[in-house]
Amino acid sequence: MSTSFNQSKPLDRKRLFLVGNLSIFMIGLGFAVRASIASDIQGDIFNELDLARSAGLVGEVLGATFIGFALTLLFGSALVDRVGMRAMLLFSAMGYIVGSAIVIAASFLPVSILSYWLIFGGFLLTGLGWGAVEAASNPMVAAVYPEEKTHRLNILHAWWPAGIVAGGLAGLAFAAMSLPWQVNLLVLILPALWLGYLTLSTEFPVTERVQTGVSYQDMFKELIRSPGFFIWFFCMMITAAAELAPGQWVDIALTNVVGMQGIYVLIYVSMLMFVMRFFAGAIAKRISSVGLLWVGCLLAAVGLYGLSLSNSPATAFLSATVWGMGVCYLYPTMLSSVNERYPRGGALFLGLTGFAAGLSIQFVLPFMGAIFDSAKIEAAGGLEQLMTLEGEAMAEVLRYASIESFQAVALLPLILLPVFGFIWLRDRAKARAL
Repeated sequence: MSTSFNQSKPLDRKRLFLVGNLSIFMIGLGFAVRASIASDIQGDIFNELDLARSAGLVGEVLGATFIGFALTLLFGSALVDRVGMRAMLLFSAMGYIVGSAIVIAASFLPVSILSYWLIFGGFLLTGLGWGAVEAASNPMVAAVYPEEKTHRLNILHAWWPAGIVAGGLAGLAFAAMSLPWQVNLLVLILPALWLGYLTLSTEFPVTERVQTGVSYQDMFKELIRSPGFFIWFFCMMITAAAELAPGQWVDIALTNVVGMQGIYVLIYVSMLMFVMRFFAGAIAKRISSVGLLWVGCLLAAVGLYGLSLSNSPATAFLSATVWGMGVCYLYPTMLSSVNERYPRGGALFLGLTGFAAGLSIQFVLPFMGAIFDSAKIEAAGGLEQLMTLEGEAMAEVLRYASIESFQAVALLPLILLPVFGFIWLRDRAKARAL
């Protein structure tokens, strides 16, 4: 297959894939860093700022990341053809560097409402960088590997859990060495600097839409011509909520429920996902992409409910295995399914699909935090009683609140079983008719 795409210089597919993998690794690392430091931000800053709403405040600032992620995908996916993949990836690197620096600076200021807004703004910037990665890397890989999209997009997104593993292990190591939690954010800056360097010296392709001669206007007209896309948009909101929201909340919740650091579970699940995503292409060929999504949603629901009921490290890891196997293929397979079914939608449809994920988490994380706060006040018998609790009594209240917040999300993947089941059966009927 020719890789020149009518550009002035031949493209290096291996180098482009390296840039894509590094960019996805960076955003996975950021996900783990936020999960690792969420409880520190709550304990050091938000408990002092507002004890009654501290978990909700954590959910809000974590949700800011997903606001940025969604906004960049909403606008960046439509602009990537105009500004270029290089500009998007450079913007991403800058977002992670500046955003991390702002959160570090906020942690050393006296606790006030300014602390909240600085952390919110810092996470918002990293979210903008995250969205820029998705807006550039997904259409880039689809453009240079059009013959194996499901396989390559799953490998690309295997570096998301790889980044989570690296970030989670780094967080545990820093805690063991009694280093301040802010060091986690310094580590996040390193791959951003490397990404910036590689991006400046790499030749990037045009998107698949441009290659096939679909005009910019026609890409937008596809939204009118393809109403079925909005079903996939809705499905992405649910699948993302099943994977990303629990992953960001797992350290707070499981630390309370199981009595061990929840980041261990996140690291384990991420290692499992890293390995499994390399086999997505082979599995999809046997049961189809939408069949893979159906099975994933079923396992995700079972695993999430199991996590909410786990009362020991053994049961937590067993439930996490089922959850990890379920959510493993959801995000990249949703992207490849949309791109295969609506190729004329190009980067716009890929970006809008990612936007649906960010939009969903922006609502789900604060929702989980609000459930957590409401449940802990209820279990304590009121806010005044909560403020007097300590030791095992406080631990029991937090366990109850954690269980309530996880069970609320466990129902979401079940919503999609009839949707994916119908599409799966319809696809098989069409295939038999040919």
